[in-house]
Amino acid sequence: MPIVSSSYSPPPFLSGGHTQTLYASLVRQVDFAYDHRERIETPDDDFLDLDWATASSPVPAGRDGARRVAVLTHGLEGSARRGYTRGMARAFVRRGWDVCALNLRGCSGETNRQVATYHSGKTDDLALVVDHVLGRDYDSVALVGFSLGGNLTLKYLGERGSQVDDRIQAAVALSAPVDLDASAHQIDRWTNWHYTQYFLHSLRQKMRVKAEQHPNRVSTDRLRRIRSLRGFDDAYTAPLHGFRDADDYYRQASSKPVLSDVAVPALLLNAANDPFLADPCYPHSIAQAHAHLVLEVPESGGHVGFVSFNDAGEYWSERRAFSFLASL
Repeated sequence: MPIVSSSYSPPPFLSGGHTQTLYASLVRQVDFAYDHRERIETPDDDFLDLDWATASSPVPAGRDGARRVAVLTHGLEGSARRGYTRGMARAFVRRGWDVCALNLRGCSGETNRQVATYHSGKTDDLALVVDHVLGRDYDSVALVGFSLGGNLTLKYLGERGSQVDDRIQAAVALSAPVDLDASAHQIDRWTNWHYTQYFLHSLRQKMRVKAEQHPNRVSTDRLRRIRSLRGFDDAYTAPLHGFRDADDYYRQASSKPVLSDVAVPALLLNAANDPFLADPCYPHSIAQAHAHLVLEVPESGGHVGFVSFNDAGEYWSERRAFSFLASL
């Protein structure tokens, strides 16, 4: 599919990448609550918490009676409770879709049991959730991922290629770091110091809890010396999940090497002024030659921003995600 031009125009006072990122994260309020939480067990004696919301109309969009569900996957140190996740869930529920929002391991408000938590390429947990959702007899499934969750979503699809379940009809990845090494370099720049400190504060706390939970596997000795996300990944993410080091982790967990194998329509929506993304995260050459991948690069939008103001309280990215799915 061709690379498409974008219709997004930011509010005049929120045109910068940092401004949009921070406004969407710190200021936005979303009036939406999930219907219920479901816990499913994993094969390695751990658990995943899923937050569900049911379509607001009795007959889903399309007037054909099909049962449709969107599976949402959040970003680094996020959860189904974050504003961007709940905003997208609300937009889909309003349009007749059920929503299953995945909380990655350790992100639901309760520490997971195993020493391993989640990472950018851990597609086996997403696969478990998708299979669980498909077992509920939905006719159509859409996958939507934000940032880390966007990379996960695309990697899941690329790994399965043409063997993907035909009920998975489309995907949307927003602000996805498809090249993790390039993104790590970008995030660790001095201009992103405040983001790095925010993530490291949360990640350090989780490792302290893990050290108490698994004292023979996790040590906090290196925590105080870590100053970057790459440093954290090298000291903790990589070894706790079976990778040699951060470079090995980034190489194996990035979705970019398998983007060419994605076999369902997929929208990759990465803003040009996203402070977390470097040039390799905009795969123009792959998209130009791809039958299914659509790359859209608005000039503005920040990281999981795409702020807009309207009576419905919906951000532009939420309406764009649904218009892409509806157009299929």
